[in-house]
Amino acid sequence: MTVTAILVDDEHKSLAILKNKLERLCPNVSVIGETQDPEEAIDLIVNLKPQLVFLDIAMPGMNGFEVLEKIPQPTFEVIFVTAFDNYGIEAIKHCAIGYVVKPIDSQDLIQAVSVATQNISDKTALQKNTQLIENLGIQSFQQKKIVIPSQDGLEFVKVEDIIHCQGTDGYTKIHFQHNKPIMSSYSIGHFFKLLKHKDFYLIHKSHLININYILKYLNEGYVVLQDNHKLPVSRNKRSDFLDMIRNV
Repeated sequence: MTVTAILVDDEHKSLAILKNKLERLCPNVSVIGETQDPEEAIDLIVNLKPQLVFLDIAMPGMNGFEVLEKIPQPTFEVIFVTAFDNYGIEAIKHCAIGYVVKPIDSQDLIQAVSVATQNISDKTALQKNTQLIENLGIQSFQQKKIVIPSQDGLEFVKVEDIIHCQGTDGYTKIHFQHNKPIMSSYSIGHFFKLLKHKDFYLIHKSHLININYILKYLNEGYVVLQDNHKLPVSRNKRSDFLDMIRNV
């Protein structure tokens, strides 16, 4: 499947390296435009309507997120390009959007393009891009939404609705305050990284809980959550866990 792409990076050298790597490693990507100017990038994207945009995050005048925000109905897949792992990357991960870190690793690029190519046919880009823009404007972690890949597609859920995540045989069952559970093919380790925040605690290798839903802690080493789940706290975590909840 041939994919049309636009490359946006304020550094000429970075653009040249990315274009060269795409030509050598990703022959299905057809570069139809490139620019170092964020304002010009908006015009190129609107007029050429690419299927995929490689978008540098840190650019003078307007960053990559702001460029995306100015595009009406951003239905294209995005692969963000960044020189460092920062808050922006966490926001991108929450919405299941692709990214590569400079200097760009060849295998990372191939993988990101492969996922983007598959996503283009699934037509979920608009929803993911819209959610990213919304999340970036929300300060409260609990109010943000994350994307959960499930058997039915992508589920967009508020962090504050997640009671706990239960790992089972490489899968994760996510329990919610109001809705029925979702089973994801991603491991609990994925959700531990995704929900890395003071409001979530990995009490056991199989249980990641939202501490806002704790009803009580039992002396025998269990927590009871608001959905009446009684979950074990690993022995080696109990002291740290008790110190944490005393200071909440």
